[in-house]
Amino acid sequence: MTTTTARRKPVRKPAKTDSAPAVLSGLEAAVAAEDPETLCGLYRDMLFIRRFEERTAQSYQQAKIGGYCHLNLGEEATVVGLGAAMRPTDYLFTNYREHGYALAKGIEPGRVMAELYGRSTGTSKGWGGSMHMYDTATRLLGGYAIVGGQVPLAIGAALAIDYRDGDDVVVCQMGEGTTNIGAFHESLNIAALWRLPVVFLVINNQTGMGTTVEKSSSEPDLWKRAAAYRMRGERVDGTDVLAVRDMASELIEDARRDGKPALLEAVSYRLKGHSVVDPAKYRSTETVATAREHDPIVLWQQRLRDAGVLNDQALADLDREVAEGVAAAVEFADASPHPEPSSLFDYTYATPVPGDSRRLPADPLFTH
Repeated sequence: MTTTTARRKPVRKPAKTDSAPAVLSGLEAAVAAEDPETLCGLYRDMLFIRRFEERTAQSYQQAKIGGYCHLNLGEEATVVGLGAAMRPTDYLFTNYREHGYALAKGIEPGRVMAELYGRSTGTSKGWGGSMHMYDTATRLLGGYAIVGGQVPLAIGAALAIDYRDGDDVVVCQMGEGTTNIGAFHESLNIAALWRLPVVFLVINNQTGMGTTVEKSSSEPDLWKRAAAYRMRGERVDGTDVLAVRDMASELIEDARRDGKPALLEAVSYRLKGHSVVDPAKYRSTETVATAREHDPIVLWQQRLRDAGVLNDQALADLDREVAEGVAAAVEFADASPHPEPSSLFDYTYATPVPGDSRRLPADPLFTH
């Protein structure tokens, strides 16, 4: 999948609101101001992630994917908008819901699917799986399964950039639940104190695992937490790919130019449970219906139809192109070999360590 690179446009600043995301005023004008090719590219990338994740769920049910598996269903606009705002050389740290981010960062879909399948051609050579995507070439520095585990590491990367007088930026993505752990606050404090080039992106899909934000956070407007560290905080409609792109671009460039860290809260809706195996019975019928009404794929497709950018034939062509791309990724993963058991310890240490044990469970404890 090739990430769409949007042309620079005047930034539209979305108003902060205390309610769930709604269609921003002037959206039609914003769509009309964009190049049609860019708009189609954004839609294609969002659709690709949607179909990729749907196929991932199917493969999981077929036992082709093991371990835990968390999907980006409902968050495609935020994922693609962020990808369009970042330079290829910028670094991205994510949590365990990262398949879409791996695609948006430019990793070949076949390698992403192969990692999900646990094959040696995957991004982490098959040893990482769904929650541990990693690719230095595209500067995706993890998938992290521990909640908030990526946040202090992102600060370290930003410090390294600052120390070397670089002009790259670190984006650290996380879920809303991460904002309640100590490492989140410690990291924001250090970022502001040392003026590090980092943007914290909080994906607020309004349900941390099975608990609503209001029941877990005394301040449910998560963007306001930036004020405690005299850092800029913004909230954006996470179902509007242009709004995400423009605001993320502004914050990233501020961090790049002036070393100003920022907190961006993108509000969206999770279309499924926390993971593939979560039936989400804790959600009411009304909540599920609201989430479906805010499906970013459906909304974006309708906006492009209304603007005359896409018609039935163009949509059918894109559907076919995306389906073929996902099928090719699955075919590549299916045909890829499993890792050799002998490679299990190859990346335990970066350099040789005396006394390093490479004993497999079935091996004898003593050789003599």
